Amino acid sequence: MNKDEMTSWLYGLSVHGIKLGLRNITELLNRLDDPQNSFRSIHVAGTDGKGSTCAMIESILRCSGIRTGLYTSPHILDFNERMRVSGQSISDDELERYITEIRPHVEDMHSNGMQCTFFEVTTAIAFEFFRDKGVEYAVVEVGMGGRYDATNILHPDVSVITNISMEHTEYLGDTLEKIAYEKAGIIKDGVPVITSNEGTALDVIMDVASSVSTDVEVIDDISITYVGEDITRAVYKGQEYEINLAGRHQAKNAALAIDAVSSLGLKVNVTEGLRKVHWPCRLEKMDDLPIIVDVSHTAAGSRVSFDAVKEIYGNVTVVFGILGDKDIETISSNLSKIASKVIVTLPHSDRAAQRDVVMDAMRRYNSDVKFIEDIDMAIDTAISERDDGNVLITGSLFMAEGAMRWLRRTSVGY
Repeated sequence: MNKDEMTSWLYGLSVHGIKLGLRNITELLNRLDDPQNSFRSIHVAGTDGKGSTCAMIESILRCSGIRTGLYTSPHILDFNERMRVSGQSISDDELERYITEIRPHVEDMHSNGMQCTFFEVTTAIAFEFFRDKGVEYAVVEVGMGGRYDATNILHPDVSVITNISMEHTEYLGDTLEKIAYEKAGIIKDGVPVITSNEGTALDVIMDVASSVSTDVEVIDDISITYVGEDITRAVYKGQEYEINLAGRHQAKNAALAIDAVSSLGLKVNVTEGLRKVHWPCRLEKMDDLPIIVDVSHTAAGSRVSFDAVKEIYGNVTVVFGILGDKDIETISSNLSKIASKVIVTLPHSDRAAQRDVVMDAMRRYNSDVKFIEDIDMAIDTAISERDDGNVLITGSLFMAEGAMRWLRRTSVGY
């Protein structure tokens, strides 16, 4: 069974299951001798910034000599990116071994009326991988929501909830309060909670935490001292840190990471961890190329990312594609603050928004908009028409994937 066949079987599983609590993942992990009990963990939920926060926490722990696991989703180019030990992705051979082992259990459960989802099976594989590699601490990102997410089987040392905003309303609810309640579902009795939220979302988090007698720490103010193409410097609790990610918003994520690792009671090297953190396609400027790639796809996330682009680069030529379930109107409005021109394209997904919907929204806020269906041609055109400025490729993880594949095909070393 080659890699394509392996991942094809995984992708053939249901994407979203019926809300059965954690029944399926519990049964599956029991059949695999409870791998989640072999490592300690940090659990991270939220809407915007949870991947960056996970990357920072993992980098701090790894730079402190701790054997780490990192489980995030989705991937950009390769499925193996989702699970890493000490910075190294799972190999194809390891992935084949775990799928070969787990598949009979999944099929047997299905025959008994327990249909595991893609994410449940992927989570089980990650936890087995972490156990077998001797991971000491795993940093685990929630897939969607929190309360019913497969990762919520964990009983972590600390729970982190990044900024909450409107997303996945068809699954999580149509108000901020409902979405916050789902994400606060990772809160457990006796497990400290670190959050950057305020207002309505914070109220919900506080209510849920109070119901299980759990303490919540809201991060302190953080002072930005420098914002550049590659780094952000900020002072937090009297110490200046250099964060190897661009944008003011990354300072808030860094504060979450600092407080999370501080709660563990370990001797850690926060300074080196933040200086060495790498998290691709988050306002990532490609070396020696006029290209910035960013995965922002929510209204709140696009606002802070595009503000960062404005501060660091000024106006840019934008290559934009988005999925149909996103807030296209607000994101189009946010883009108008930085776009000298916009090329709308279609991300490689059956969930891509319809051309006319995106074009109509963009033209309400931008005067120079055109459509080029093929992503490669859209990028080529943007580069040729950019004048002396940069090109921002954004709107979706699928757009980031398209950008990285374009870079590979054009033989520029990626």
